[in-house]
Amino acid sequence: MFQSYFNTKFFLVLYFRRITCSRDPLTATFFRRNGSRGRDPSSIIILREKDSHTPFIPHGVPSGVEVSCHVNFPVDPVQNAIAEDIGSGDITSGFLVPADHRSRGRIFAKANAVVAGTEIAGTVFRTLDPNLVIQVIHPDGDPISPGETLLEIAGRTRSILTGERVALNFIQQLSGVSTITRKFVEAVAGTGAQILDTRKTTPGLRRLEKAAVRAGGGRNHRMGLFDAVMVKDNHLLTHPDLKTVVRQLRQQYPKLLIEVEADSFEQVRQFVEVDGIDVVLLDNMSPEEMRRCIALRRSGIQFEASGGVSLATVRAIAETGVDFISVGQLTHSAPSIDFSLELEAE
Repeated sequence: MFQSYFNTKFFLVLYFRRITCSRDPLTATFFRRNGSRGRDPSSIIILREKDSHTPFIPHGVPSGVEVSCHVNFPVDPVQNAIAEDIGSGDITSGFLVPADHRSRGRIFAKANAVVAGTEIAGTVFRTLDPNLVIQVIHPDGDPISPGETLLEIAGRTRSILTGERVALNFIQQLSGVSTITRKFVEAVAGTGAQILDTRKTTPGLRRLEKAAVRAGGGRNHRMGLFDAVMVKDNHLLTHPDLKTVVRQLRQQYPKLLIEVEADSFEQVRQFVEVDGIDVVLLDNMSPEEMRRCIALRRSGIQFEASGGVSLATVRAIAETGVDFISVGQLTHSAPSIDFSLELEAE
């Protein structure tokens, strides 16, 4: 199904499509090009589909296990960003830059970073002008230094200028996520603990930010409420019979990850005795409390630490023997990395 919005210089098609994810990927769906090759991006925006996917496997899911989920992404964030910035057209470029003028350009770093967002940046430019030639010099996950080129682009100057800010916005935000993730990953190196993200993401950008976490060497926690069970303290307000609930969950969702949050040693003692629980989350505990809880480990149980995690504390937390450390900072407050576009006429 779709909706169309028209005005004198702007044609936007929102094309809704269901995506199915199985254990391998959560498919990232873009929108199909609709016969607009060569049109001026200052006067038309066409949403199109990109034939690629963003792999996503929830933490704690062993290899070979299938996780079924159905997710609707009604609007692509790339298209939202283009519409938000360009609106009815790039007036400045339309008046100052001849339609046939051509340029070559490069996007380069202005700070040390771990790259993320190159594919999305390419999607921005190709959506505006499929004839642009784009070459990625440093793919996602690469370290990059000030002055180094991330991406090269050639084609119509109007198209490049129109997409510049949207492409840079994605790169700078996503590279901020991957860069801080890499710092956390390096801080726990050799301990066996794995760094996880959380659901504390920018609305509408979760799958992009989680891809950036992977580019930085981290792992994804659950994508949403649909692909894992996380029992938190507020879920226990009604005092459910946890053993019965977990048994029912296992019957209906035999392969789904089940995790429970504990904020005391006594809770951990109870939870490790419940058959069917995969992960116990140790919430806002000191390293000493974590060690005491981890000593209760039985076969099949893993432990995750959360709360009070920073670059200053993460090593000590990892050395307690936890399997996972979830860090909200990776996505909710990662500082953006500065990138710029440099152009020269062909």
